[in-house]
Amino acid sequence: MFAKLIATGSYLPEKILTNKDLESMVDTTDEWIRTRSGIEQRHIAAEHEPTSDLAVAAARNALHNAGLQPDDIDLIVVATTTPDVVFPSTACIVQDKLNIKNAAAFDIQAVCSGFVYALSIVDKMISSGAHQRALVIGAETYSRILNWNDRGTCVLFGDGAGAVIVARGETPGILATRIKSDGSKRGILNVPGQVRNGAIYGDPTVHMDGQAVFKFAVGAMADVCNETQAAAGVSSADIDWLVPHQANVRIIDATAKRLGIPNERSIVTVNKHGNTSAASIPLALDVAFRDGRLQPGNLLQLVGVGGGFTWGSVLTRWG
Repeated sequence: MFAKLIATGSYLPEKILTNKDLESMVDTTDEWIRTRSGIEQRHIAAEHEPTSDLAVAAARNALHNAGLQPDDIDLIVVATTTPDVVFPSTACIVQDKLNIKNAAAFDIQAVCSGFVYALSIVDKMISSGAHQRALVIGAETYSRILNWNDRGTCVLFGDGAGAVIVARGETPGILATRIKSDGSKRGILNVPGQVRNGAIYGDPTVHMDGQAVFKFAVGAMADVCNETQAAAGVSSADIDWLVPHQANVRIIDATAKRLGIPNERSIVTVNKHGNTSAASIPLALDVAFRDGRLQPGNLLQLVGVGGGFTWGSVLTRWG
């Protein structure tokens, strides 16, 4: 048995926060943000929109694109760093909101690599015969864990959700996956605060050493892509589309260069979405599906890196 991606869906909140808007909020400029990240704007969830609402909207779009009903799904995995509540899982909340009666549901917390981690796990669960069709969702409301006075972080992140449907197939879809971590580097990107005894201890907002993240991310992403290609018996020349985590256009370009993949074969959405953490790869996939770039049989290399540190890659055929 094999697992394959058969549909995508996405949702972006209505509110758009541009770089010009940020100029009146924090000591920054449109030029400064574009030069260092490639970001022009990002979407911000409304006060009444929890992460699960974004996930549900993306899931409904994916189900529609696949021609499926909610009860056709028997597994739901949500990758998120910004769950609705401590528990139950956001995946269980999504299950209830979609009125899916017979599905396993759980969350994955691997920060910006969460979607890649989730796909790797779901691939094994479907290939084993335990499940037939899975909703794999990346959903984030990062605007709620940002320090809006810290220009080094608040200008980079946005909110959104992307979803894919992974189904059992008779021919290989997902060809190889690799996931990795190094907890010794947890200090360069984290949210150090915690809830304890009904109070917040420490700082509950994103902290990042941008230079350290950049240096680590490029090497880790290129290396894990090469390792995944070797496992599948392909090379960078065979890749139709590189679909990287959308953190920073300079990281994306540097990773593609190391892999020998031309920039025009990278799917880039960070300019319009900002860094949406676990949502960024499925959001990019849905953009490429809707604009016609994804064609049946295309070989896609998905790759992400995030706090933890975690990183990983999935090599898959589309459709």
